[in-house]
This record gives sequence, structure tokens and C-alpha cells, in this order.
Amino acid sequence: MDIRMLGAARMVTGSCFEVKTQGHVFAVDCGMHQGGRQAEERNLNTAFYEPDKWEFILLSHAHIDHSGLLPRMVKYGFRGPIYMTAPTEALLKIMLLDSAHIQEMEAQWKTLRMKRHGERKSVESLYTTDDAIKVFNLFKTVEYGETFSPSPGISVTYRDSGHILGSAFIEIETPQGDKILKVAFSGDVGRPAQLIVKDPSPLKKADFIFMESTYGDRNHKDEDASLDELAEAVMHACRHGEKVIIPAFAVERTQEIIYCFHLLYRQKRIPEDLPIFVDSPLAIQATEVFRRFSSYFDDETKDLIARGYDPLSMPNLRYTLSTEESMTINAFAGPAVVISASGMADAGRIKHHLKHNLWREGASIVFVGYQAQGTTGRRIVDGASKVRIFGEEVAVKAKVFTINGFSAHAGQAQLIDWLKTVEDKPMHVFLVHGEYNAQQCLAQEIERRLNFPVSIPEYGQVLSLMAGKEPVCTVAPRGVMEVAPWVEELSEMERIIYDLKTSFAPSEPEAKRRLQELKQKVERLLEQG
Repeated sequence: MDIRMLGAARMVTGSCFEVKTQGHVFAVDCGMHQGGRQAEERNLNTAFYEPDKWEFILLSHAHIDHSGLLPRMVKYGFRGPIYMTAPTEALLKIMLLDSAHIQEMEAQWKTLRMKRHGERKSVESLYTTDDAIKVFNLFKTVEYGETFSPSPGISVTYRDSGHILGSAFIEIETPQGDKILKVAFSGDVGRPAQLIVKDPSPLKKADFIFMESTYGDRNHKDEDASLDELAEAVMHACRHGEKVIIPAFAVERTQEIIYCFHLLYRQKRIPEDLPIFVDSPLAIQATEVFRRFSSYFDDETKDLIARGYDPLSMPNLRYTLSTEESMTINAFAGPAVVISASGMADAGRIKHHLKHNLWREGASIVFVGYQAQGTTGRRIVDGASKVRIFGEEVAVKAKVFTINGFSAHAGQAQLIDWLKTVEDKPMHVFLVHGEYNAQQCLAQEIERRLNFPVSIPEYGQVLSLMAGKEPVCTVAPRGVMEVAPWVEELSEMERIIYDLKTSFAPSEPEAKRRLQELKQKVERLLEQG
């Protein structure tokens, strides 16, 4: 079996793995790359994927970094079935339409900007709404725990990964002589004791596993501490008469945060009359999907519902579907909570709410999920004094809270505990879906505590797997090798230089501060050699 790394290699987004075995070719996940110019280039480089050769796609869950390139692959020749669970199908239909709309709007905006600069070239969107709709006809649903054969000689089983509604890790079995090769793809592994969804199912047997490592270098706070910090963020803003702004992924994270506010409301830890706005059409639609698939909820949530409570509702919760309703939120006087997408603050209505509130000293900005390199959210979390939103420099004066305990991803210790559930030891672990530094930390812990061999594959690399043998890893093809860590520093330097060139008459202290920041980055690069 040969596995080609088409994404999520030494980075978090763009999950996609091409598998060749038994004369068949297929893909596991087909995610969008996110965060910066390089990500955009990879999304456009469809020829590198060769989707017209794929027979089918196995999809772990609905998040865009695992599914967001499906319309583009169909646009460029993929015609096979796409397997997923029923909740994933329902979520994906609304998420891909939303993603297509964003692609179309961004293409229009870029085209208009080029025309203002005298250029006549039009920018083509990554894909369109029509492209997204064509994908739906290819969906095929599967049940957890039921093995099926998408092609002769290949057996596939989906098991609950506990990440979001309908998420799965995928086990693939194929004969190799007198042996059976078993390879697992973790998708995203959930945090045990997470609200709404069940805990991850155990990983029983595998020769090799491709495992996510988003939080490979840290552990999360416990759930009670995270709820306490959320209450603190709310009360900080309330004391100052300001708003709480929460960038949240529309699927799972928004629903979990609503659940948390439901608990705080019942515990009387937040003002009873505090308005809570869910300002994301996608999140509103996703919440309805959650209601439809309540049979997938964990036992605690089912018990709460049976006792007459609705964890996705409360008297002061308001859903704002229209643009006009969204605009009135920023004109609303007094404290309020605003939950909006995107979760990394790079697109969507959240950008408007940040522009209106980020500079207010009494406001609270609460990050409840992972922030990828190159995103607005990451710059705020990393302590930027200003960020550019809609072409304007906005000061970061609000109090910033980062609550990783709400993450839908397992932390380091939880990932290791999940690996302990495997029956046949040792197995070879390939770390994917993580930043390289985090992966190195996790690799050391796995090797130290479990004595499992660990590899960290590179973008474009091909891994040849045989049952009972060590993997053979080819060198990534020239021109697609995973970039060195310092490339991210170069991207940040480009942004600083651009900001200095385009800011209208920056003050001398501000210019000196940015130049000092640039100097520090150059010195770091020199230290790295």
C-alpha cells in the first residue's frame, strides 16, 4: 500500500491522503488548505491531486479542512462515490454551499480590486455553488462499526472519533500475501468528556496509523476550569458595559458554546437578561442538523433532554440570520455575547464584530478553538497590538481569552491514552494534522511512554506500507517538499513590510515598533541557520 501525502503534512489544514492498493486508487479526506498565500496556491494546484484517477473518497467528517476541496475535485474529474456518516452528509451539504458562497464573494472582491488598479483580468473562484451542488449526488452514507467493501480487496470500517457530530476514524484492511494489512486514519480525535458528542471509540488493531497532532505539545484545561474562564470573560465585559465576542467554528464549537451558556444560565452565573447572539447563518443551520441527529448525542446530553431541558436553547438566545439583523448587533447598547464565524476570524461576520469591538478596552475576545498560522485569530492570540481588518489597522485593546479546554481536539495526554487502546503493539504512528514543533513534542512522548515508532511525513512524500515490515518513505518530489518552519516567519515579515508601506502616515513610534518586530524575526531566522 502506498500513501501519498497531499495535505496536513507538518501543518494543520488540508487533510488529504491518496491511497494505492490492490490496483485501486482512492483518497481519505479532501480538505482545504487554510492560512496564507501558500495555502491558496495548494488549493488551486488541482493537477497535483489527479482526482480523475480516484475511484472513491472516504471522508472522516464535515469540517472544511477535511472536506473543503471536494467541489474542486469534482469540477476537475472526480466521479466516484464519497463515503461518510449520515450526520456528516447533512452537515456537509450546508457547509459546502457556504464555502462556495465565500469562494465566489472573494473572487468578486479580488476582481474588483484588480479593476480599480487598472487590470482587466478576472479572478476565478476556487469553485462555485453549482460545483458544490454536483458533489451531493456522489454522497453515500455508512454506519459506525459496519464493515463494507468500496472496491474488491479493500475493507473499510468507520468508528466514532468523538470530534464532532458524525465524525469518524477510518480503518482500512487489505490482503498482502498471507497477511492482512490494517491501516487507520484518525481524522480528528475528540476530547473525552466533551459536551454533546460521545467519547472516541477505542482503536483496537492497526499496523500503521495516521494520527492527528493538533495539540501534540499541550494538554487542555479541564471542563470546569474552562467553564469558569468563560464566565470570567462574560463578567469582565459586563462590568465594563461592553460585549463578549467569540469567534467559533459553525459546526460543533458553536453548539458546545451554546450548551455552556445554557449551563451558566441555569447555574445563575451570568446575568439572566444578557442577550446572546448566534450570528452565523451556517451555525444556525448546523444547530438544526444537531437537533435532527440527537440519537448520536452522548448519554449525558440525552439524559438532560429526557428531563425536559434543551441544551441548545435558553430564553435570551437570539439567532440572527439576515445581514440586517447582524448589523443591528453592533448598534446594540450595553453588554451582550456574540458568537460568530469563522472560528479563526479570517472570514465571515466575525470580522465586522472584531472591527467594532477589538479596540474597546472593556470588551472580551474569547478564542475557543485552534488558530492556524497566518490567520487573524492567530495574530491576536500571539499578542499583536494591531491587526488588519477590511484594510484598516485595528488596535487590540480588548481583553483576550484563549480557552483551549473547549477544543474538539484531544490534547497530548488524551491522544496518548487513545493510542493505548490498541490491542496489537507496537504499531507505527505517522503524525499528521499538526504544526511541526507540536508533532516533535508528541513524537517524543509517544516513543518514551509507549515505545511506538513514530514518523512525521512531509508534503508530497509517498509512504510504502507492508504488513510486518518497516515503512519505506520516498523523498517528496522536487517543488512540493514541505516548507521549512522559517517560511512562516518570512510570510509574517512580508505582512509587516506591506503594512508599513500601505499604512497612511504611520506614527514614528508605531513605525519603530514594527521595524523592531521585523528585526527580531530576521535575528530568529539567522539563529535557525
